[in-house]
Amino acid sequence: MDIATSSLCQAHKVVLTRQPSSRVNSCSLGSVSAIGFSLPQITSPALTQCRRKQSSSSSGFVKACVAVEQKTRTAIIRIGTRGSPLALAQAYETREKLKSKHPELVEEGAIHIEIIKTTGDKILSQPLADIGGKGLFTKEIDEALINGHIDIAVHSMKDVPTYLPEKTILPCNLVREDVRDAFICLTAASLAELPAGSVVGTASLRRKSQILHKYPALHVEENFRGNVQTRLSKLQGGKVHATLLALAGLKRLSMTENVASILSLDEMLPAVAQGAIGIACRTDDDKMATYLASLNHEETRLAVSCERAFLETLDGSCRTPIAGYAAKDEEGNCFFRGLVASPDGTKVLETSRKGPYVYEDMVKMGKDAGQELLSRAGPGFFGN
Repeated sequence: MDIATSSLCQAHKVVLTRQPSSRVNSCSLGSVSAIGFSLPQITSPALTQCRRKQSSSSSGFVKACVAVEQKTRTAIIRIGTRGSPLALAQAYETREKLKSKHPELVEEGAIHIEIIKTTGDKILSQPLADIGGKGLFTKEIDEALINGHIDIAVHSMKDVPTYLPEKTILPCNLVREDVRDAFICLTAASLAELPAGSVVGTASLRRKSQILHKYPALHVEENFRGNVQTRLSKLQGGKVHATLLALAGLKRLSMTENVASILSLDEMLPAVAQGAIGIACRTDDDKMATYLASLNHEETRLAVSCERAFLETLDGSCRTPIAGYAAKDEEGNCFFRGLVASPDGTKVLETSRKGPYVYEDMVKMGKDAGQELLSRAGPGFFGN
């Protein structure tokens, strides 16, 4: 399925402007951005007018307003991804890293990007928790991989179920981006500054439970879905007073100018594997496995493995508020923090572990932390 440039003209660059609005007056506080970003007027240029900023940057990151190229030759690698601007940015980052490592992939058309629509992309009218099931944003891509329509699949790791489909492996994680959440608001600089009754939009039960636990006077709009640009447009339109987004995604989209402040890990523990990109291939495809091995960032892979062991032990899903984060401390050890919460935020349980930054030890830490919280939570903690 070749996607022509014109099919992505809806991929807008959205930035916010702080302006009076009768729909957000209850939140009308002074707002000096806590990290110095301005909030300019929303713009929605057509894709053909998009320009890449910092095109000479050595990072190889590519902006989300790029088009999927037409296939002009038989591709050496076919990359499968979702069609959102963020998913495309991650696919293009993968492509640029492959090209930088392997000269045979530099030729135009050697790497082809295939857009695949997933269940999570098709159903936007319901909260994720109501759709149910796992793999909402990965199932169709994995099927294309297994069936040989693509060679590698690029995923946001926080969307990947703790089990992998048969005949696939996920041997590669790229260098992890900032794991923290960003606070986006036109009229306040932080959650703490929002007046009682303000509405925060988020489709994440993890964010909802932690917001309500610390700020019970706020309200949360759960069915606040869509890609980053859609959610920012909803905020600009006054549907909510504020929202939270993963800082990693905003950085990959070069949209940090919309950030009012960045939440600390103490205020909002991230989702398991937030900020990490995972790349899968078929189990029997040694050629692709070799390509992916050249991109793997082992420190990220180990941290993600620890967090996913924690999630697997808790049997987490979109109906379960779970957060977890593993990182290397100053001493070179792994420090892991885990959290489970009731959906309404009235109960939050936390734990932590510290140990060697070694795969077996880190997986054991994640599982042990999960078992502890399961035991402390007891039956019925998460509801249905």
